[in-house]
Amino acid sequence: MSVQIRLARMEDLDRLMEIFDHARSFMKATGNPSQWINGYPQREMIAGEIAANHCYVCCKEEGGEVVGTFAFVPSPDPNYARIELGNWLNDAPYYVIHRLASDGSCRGIGKACIEWCWEQCHSLRADTHQDNKIMQKLLENSGFVRCGIIYVANGTPRIAYQRI
Repeated sequence: MSVQIRLARMEDLDRLMEIFDHARSFMKATGNPSQWINGYPQREMIAGEIAANHCYVCCKEEGGEVVGTFAFVPSPDPNYARIELGNWLNDAPYYVIHRLASDGSCRGIGKACIEWCWEQCHSLRADTHQDNKIMQKLLENSGFVRCGIIYVANGTPRIAYQRI
């Protein structure tokens, strides 16, 4: 299935929250029950990302239905300032892919998002929870290299990846 990627708009917010609800359920069902907890990502956070032009949506080419979302944020990311048990591949400016999620109705959304991001910038970083085997596999199959461990704002560790 072919998808188009565009900046999210405030009128997409309800749909994005539905997609995040689905993603949380999917993660729990596939052995990752503790990555997105306590309603994360919160509506206010996503509204802020939309306002900052960091939130994107994936739409079915036919009909335009929003089926996925991700954040694409320019560096620096404060959570990436310190990395343990490894090193970043370089210190060049980068973009970060955060909160990649789909509603499960289309295959290949994650790959399409990553390839779109790569077309925008050839220095990408991402991180994921140790239990998120699906995201780890997606990143590794998309040319990302496991670089070490970073800690997110709540202090929990994440596996850090980079593609250059």
